[in-house]
Amino acid sequence: MIKRVVLGALFGALTVLGTGCGDECVDQFDCREKGAAPAGQEWICNADDKCELQNLVFPEEDAGTEVDAGTEVDAGTEVDAGTEVDAGIDAGTEVDAGTDAGMNVAKGGACTASTDCMAGLRCEAATCQSLLIAVTGNDGGTRALVTEYDVPGMTSLSADGVASAYPRFGPDGAQVAFVQGDVTAAAGELAVRPVPLTAAAPTVLTTGTASSSTRIRYMEWEPGSLISWVRGSTGISTIAATGGTPTQATVNGTFPDWAPNGTDYAYSAAGNGIYVSTGGGAPAPLAGSPTSGEQPHYNRITSQLLFLANPDNLTVTFGTDTTPVLRLYSLPVTGGGTPALLADRTSETATGGTVDSYIANPNWAPDGSWVAYVRAYYQNVGGAATLCGNAGATLCGTTPGNVIFLQRVNTTTGAADGAPVKLADNATLPSFSPDGLLVAYILGGQLNVQPIDPATGATAGTLITHPKDTYTVLTNEGDDYRPRWQPR
Repeated sequence: MIKRVVLGALFGALTVLGTGCGDECVDQFDCREKGAAPAGQEWICNADDKCELQNLVFPEEDAGTEVDAGTEVDAGTEVDAGTEVDAGIDAGTEVDAGTDAGMNVAKGGACTASTDCMAGLRCEAATCQSLLIAVTGNDGGTRALVTEYDVPGMTSLSADGVASAYPRFGPDGAQVAFVQGDVTAAAGELAVRPVPLTAAAPTVLTTGTASSSTRIRYMEWEPGSLISWVRGSTGISTIAATGGTPTQATVNGTFPDWAPNGTDYAYSAAGNGIYVSTGGGAPAPLAGSPTSGEQPHYNRITSQLLFLANPDNLTVTFGTDTTPVLRLYSLPVTGGGTPALLADRTSETATGGTVDSYIANPNWAPDGSWVAYVRAYYQNVGGAATLCGNAGATLCGTTPGNVIFLQRVNTTTGAADGAPVKLADNATLPSFSPDGLLVAYILGGQLNVQPIDPATGATAGTLITHPKDTYTVLTNEGDDYRPRWQPR
């Protein structure tokens, strides 16, 4: 059984920050004096700024009785690596209007539509207001959280002391769905709340027990009226956002993603590749997609589908865990064809072995003109791999473990256009804002938002950092924990 290694032990090139009076740590790196963690565990800096052992989290595995093992998981996802905080930066700095001349109304100004508002804003109650970002964090318990992208201060969607996870916005941005209660087992509840948040209790739509007797995960909602999720590790169900009886959409598969029309959907089935359902019809393999294809992502404007694949079945072993060496592709979702390679694996010879990389956590810009992804670097010595940034990765030098890149894409052909642009070291889970002018990502347990130039992909403004105070933003469940933007 192949598992994707979790990059929880990855520290990367770090800047050591002083801790406050009585604090033991501000991040994982401060815990290095505790020594090596036992097998299967890692040191973390908890919400009380104390070093604590935590089990490495691996996705659920199928016993092998179904066609789809449901074991595809975002390789290289957790990186509590970078610790640099842009101290003194005003997180409330407004982003420039970008390239759309109509986006000229500042925060708090009057508007009739979101296209009137500057980047990162939406028209709500006739006023330009900050877009929200939803993440999953930890304050001693798992919490589904929302925050204004430019103002630090996260709000839990569940009641005090109630676990929650996987927040997803509805199509008009006026509702947010999440799982609450027993979020790691069948007793978890799928609930929705209105946005802006009110004092009203969440409305429970269903539970894992009622709908499938399995955990609710890999949930997706907008842009349509149905919420989809994976039943435990395999098989997709849906339910109307207004409630009712859940529908079993597929008997196998994972990583569902909705098309722009909110009806069609794609997913991946282990060993069988990418499947697509069109117009409510039975899912069928996407023509031209390799059987190793996984984690599909629709673009909201172009016909291109983004996915990861390992067509030559190359794997690497981290300790006892075997991970496929994934590449990034695009392919027209209508008609299929020959996949366009957007980001390849790499391998560079070093004395005693090689320094290699694979691709993880891809995400589209809304108009399909850019793709963000994570390149995970590791050393390979005689078939044994060590993530760069770890103490044993002596061949890596200063190479960080994870690097976020942006790659321009030809919106007609889906092919790469020019060289990739580096966005951030030691970071993961990039996510474009709905106007394409901001990229949210996680670094060292903190939510960061970086304005970019949509013409060049270069950074184009002050980095907005949400300090890790009450909550540490989680990354260890890969795309399930990717920041989700409120629709504009």
